[in-house]
Amino acid sequence: MAPEVKKQCCESLPFDVLSNLPENVIDIILMCLPFRDAVRTSILSNIWRYKWCRLPELTLDDAFWKTKNNLICHTTAITKIIYHILIFHEGPITKFTLCVPKSRSCPMIDDLIYFLAKNGIRDLVLKLPFKSEPYELPPSFFKSLQLRNLNLQNCLILRPPTFKGLDRLIRLELCEVSISSEELGSLISHCLLLEHLVLYIAETYSNLIEINAPMLKSFYFAGSVRSIFLKNIPLLAKLLLASSDTDYFGEEKWDIVKFFESFESFSALEHIYLNMIFAAEASEVPMRLPFNLNSVKRLDISVDLYNSVEVSCALCLIRSFPYLQYMDISEAYPKYDIEEAYQVECTSDVTFNHLREVRLTLASGSIIEMQLAKLLLANSPMLVRMLFASCVVKASAAVKKLAAELTTFQRASPKAEVSFIEN
Repeated sequence: MAPEVKKQCCESLPFDVLSNLPENVIDIILMCLPFRDAVRTSILSNIWRYKWCRLPELTLDDAFWKTKNNLICHTTAITKIIYHILIFHEGPITKFTLCVPKSRSCPMIDDLIYFLAKNGIRDLVLKLPFKSEPYELPPSFFKSLQLRNLNLQNCLILRPPTFKGLDRLIRLELCEVSISSEELGSLISHCLLLEHLVLYIAETYSNLIEINAPMLKSFYFAGSVRSIFLKNIPLLAKLLLASSDTDYFGEEKWDIVKFFESFESFSALEHIYLNMIFAAEASEVPMRLPFNLNSVKRLDISVDLYNSVEVSCALCLIRSFPYLQYMDISEAYPKYDIEEAYQVECTSDVTFNHLREVRLTLASGSIIEMQLAKLLLANSPMLVRMLFASCVVKASAAVKKLAAELTTFQRASPKAEVSFIEN
């Protein structure tokens, strides 16, 4: 650039460009910055000083607390930061995330929640892994009537008798919270607009958690599946159930038909994901459920292929979803160099007339895994693609060999492609 042109450009610009930015531009810049950096903009000029105080969205997560040496985990430091927010912030706060590193406690959180409830909080994330006891939500929390999205972790929930629900809540996520099954069921039923529910429940309740949410569209549950009863969820489209590692039945018999009997009314259910420990007598597993779930289009299921009961339960469910289009089966417990305990019969009692794509994530390329693949290939006339993957690196070659052998296997669909994909 010529010296004359460069001089003219410099002369045409204000001496302090940052101080002369429009207010809306400053707000956009601050919104794009991590909260720590947004606060630091106060040193740019007098114009920028405390501009961060009107931010409607604040995030105090692990990245915020992290320093060059370690995480800020002292209660005094956390308290001081929250105190400054309470003193200096102006205007509404619509979204707030607080992920406190492990510390003993933080007495200012009660004041913070009161402040948020007063300022129209809509999206709230509280993750409070205190070392002593779970944090008990204060009464002011239940006055946050503008909440749309709520995510709580390591909290104690004791609803006041006067609480009538969060009637605008759309998404609720609870992880390792302390709450009775009755209170949890009541909380869910009083969120009349709830569409998305996520529950990570570590303990096993003696009483069932009733899921009564007429507007619910997706539900993810991780814990003891015996603890839940899907009562009234007519709009449910996506269901994910993952049993905890400690969710075993012992001598107690598990009735697969009884567990799934409420599903008969789920006419909107399209996607089911199951990662469960199936336990029952092999002779008690029916060939199929007493009813078909015609709306289910996709099934993702994790199965112990060397457990005949689990395979029987899985096949019972698969037979009961006649309109399946996509299926993903993965080996739950990889095993190597074991004797084949039983055979998966390539029966013709079921035909997957709508199945278009299958993904098998296997562990060893064993005879059982081969039989399962042949069963699906022989009974899926509309199949377009069968994909194989290995769930462990050491079995990759064996699973790849299995896929290669199946490329010549006679299948019901002449268009079906069989291939191996690298993870």
